[in-house]
Amino acid sequence: MADAQFEEKVININRVAKVTKGAKRFSFTALVVVGDGEGKVGIGYGKAREVPTAIQKGMEAARKAMVIIPMAGQTIVHEAVGIHGASRVMIKPAAPGTGVIAGGAVRQILEAAGIKDALAKSLGSPTHINVAKAAMNALTGQRRPDQVAALRGKKPEDFVPPGLLASYRSTEALRARN
Repeated sequence: MADAQFEEKVININRVAKVTKGAKRFSFTALVVVGDGEGKVGIGYGKAREVPTAIQKGMEAARKAMVIIPMAGQTIVHEAVGIHGASRVMIKPAAPGTGVIAGGAVRQILEAAGIKDALAKSLGSPTHINVAKAAMNALTGQRRPDQVAALRGKKPEDFVPPGLLASYRSTEALRARN
């Protein structure tokens, strides 16, 4: 998968200072999201003396931290809440054509993952890194219909809406082919 094209976005760049006896030493941090647009996404945090180097380090960290998000068509499988620190992010599936209704870091993460229809709300602390990690926790906390069925001792057809199950299975079939 080395030749795959990844969508890379910078969420936030911050200048930080280390105060020493002689002077203030400035460096930069970059919060970055990398996704393939087909359900794989990761976030990374890079720190360096210059902005381009910090962004590059963030991209490398994000590629290493990529995870696969379960999707039903172009939305998520079910509603989820992710928590990190004092930040909470709620993500809900949406009907086709709704678009991504989210702000800041959550929007960029959803778009990089290839999620085209979702509703999201950021609650609590607005710190970029905590919101981004809370969004990733919400996305990785998604349970696949077959996992839930195994836990309940039932078949997915018994409790998952037919449209959602069909779109989930078609998305998984596409991933299996690639």
